[in-house]
Order: sequence, then structure tokens, then C-alpha cells
Amino acid sequence: MIPWIDRTHPFPPLELALAEPNGLLCAGADLSAQRLLDAYQRGIFPWYSKGEPILWWSPDPRMVLFPGEFRISRSLRRSLRSGRFEVKLDSDFPAVIRACAEVPRAGQNGTWITTEMQHAYWQLFQLGVAHSVETWMAGKLVGGLYGLAIGRMFYGESMFAQVSDASKVAAAHLARFLEQEGFGMIDCQMNTAHLASLGACEIPRSVFMTRLRALVAQAWQPGRWPADGASQAWT
Repeated sequence: MIPWIDRTHPFPPLELALAEPNGLLCAGADLSAQRLLDAYQRGIFPWYSKGEPILWWSPDPRMVLFPGEFRISRSLRRSLRSGRFEVKLDSDFPAVIRACAEVPRAGQNGTWITTEMQHAYWQLFQLGVAHSVETWMAGKLVGGLYGLAIGRMFYGESMFAQVSDASKVAAAHLARFLEQEGFGMIDCQMNTAHLASLGACEIPRSVFMTRLRALVAQAWQPGRWPADGASQAWT
């Protein structure tokens, strides 16, 4: 059994998270900006399907990506150099999160990015905490990702692609932008082969939390990222 929390209850200690399913900590509460900011700074994130209560997770080990260790394959480097894509930051957050919710994914029926979740992260975007990285082709949004920046820590949430390499191009630009801005870690939450191919790796939750606490404590001004902040050419 996992504890049920209401809007007034704090999160339980991470050590109480289940081993199976990995990281399930508690249920309940709400998706207010205050609750979400508190959760992420404690290494907790919401993940649930439509019709379920809000479920909160903190898996062990944790999948992370260090910005300077992003892996660029030869085919991805060709895409980055091709000039086919234009990458922008924070220019159309609603379209990115909506596409992440709507794009079909192999082995998944429906989406965890419910209307309620989209509204919650839109509120965080308005606070300058949530951000999008967008890949455009001939004026059309064809890929991208979104996540949260707190201190010098970035929390990746979801990505989508409608053409080959579109999400990887967005991720490469994000990693370079974050490295230039002094961000130390990207939370990838769960282990997937796709994330591993980009250089992500698993670390123990205890190590993750030590690094997270140090990074979220570093000064970083919330606000809209410059649209052209990731526009440098690739060599």
C-alpha cells in the first residue's frame, strides 16, 4: 500500500517508495504550481493515466543525462549540420506539450499528458519555470520537448517527433544550451533505450538527490528563454 495525501499533506520520505512498481511513492494531492515545484525539488514527479488518481514517483535508480555527455551520432550530426531544421526556445510551448500528448507511441494506448497535466505545466510556463525546445521545418513544428528548470537543474518531461531526428535535434540543442548556462544535470526519470542512445545513464537515487539539492540551490532567474538561444551553428 502507498499513502494517500491531500492538499495539506507533505510528501512522504523517498525511502518509502515501492521497489515494484519502481518508485511509486504516494497518491493524491493536486497539480498546483506550488505542489509541483515542491515535488520536483524533492526528486518526485507525477505520472498517471486518465481516470487514475494523481500518482507520484521517485524511481531508484534514476535515469539522468549530463549535458556535456550528450551523444551525437554521425547521422544526428548530419541532421544538425543540414540546415533543414530551425530550433527555437519557448516560442510555442502549448503546441509542444499538445503534440507530446497526441503523437502515437509504440506500445502505448492513450497518454499520461492529460488536459489537467497540460494546464498545470502551462501554469509553470507562465511562471518562467517550464520551457520548450522546438524543431521547425519550413515554418512547421515537427518535433520538440518540454521540461522544467529549477536552479541549475533541468527536468525533462516528454518529447515528440513527426519527422526523423526532429526530437533528437531538439535534445542536442537543449544539452548544449544547458551546458553553456551552467546546468549540471537533466532528469530523464525512467530508463529507455532511446535515452540511453543519447548518453543518458542510471545513477542511484541517493546520488541523484545529492546532486539535485546542490543544483536547485544555485541561482537561476525564472523567465522566458530567448527564442534564438539555441540557434548556433553546428560544426
